[in-house]
Amino acid sequence: MDARFNMLDNEIAVKFFKRFANASLVIHQSPLPSSTQELVSLRASQINGCGWCIDMHTKEAAAAGETPVRLHLVAAWRESTVFTEAERAALALAEEGTRLADAHHGVSDETWAQVRKHYDDDQIAALVSLVALINAANRLAVIVHQQGGSYEPGMFAAVFN
Repeated sequence: MDARFNMLDNEIAVKFFKRFANASLVIHQSPLPSSTQELVSLRASQINGCGWCIDMHTKEAAAAGETPVRLHLVAAWRESTVFTEAERAALALAEEGTRLADAHHGVSDETWAQVRKHYDDDQIAALVSLVALINAANRLAVIVHQQGGSYEPGMFAAVFN
């Protein structure tokens, strides 16, 4: 299956993506640990079936030193021993924030309490923003059938600078 539309060949789309990248940079520069950022992005992308984003966040996490075991177990994090309590809280928030249509209650009070226990206000702001941003990115890529497999770590830095 080929991509339906090349968003990087369209002036409006490129302008949008530059602003999108700036929003991403705010999160990237936040005090939320980068490993947590990648794990959350990976888990939301798995739920949304976004091959491009799964490819990107798996490779970025690996390039930053994330272990293959943890990357392989993100999809089954509840049944794994390799994630910290804080990471588990972030992954639960990512799942519940991504599955809004599936979980009529949205983010549960229990999950929110765990997030509050492990993260300060700045980290929570970044985490909530990240969940919203990765879900938007997933939808953009899925709509145009952007395929996974060709991403190289750091490639967007050259495109949007």
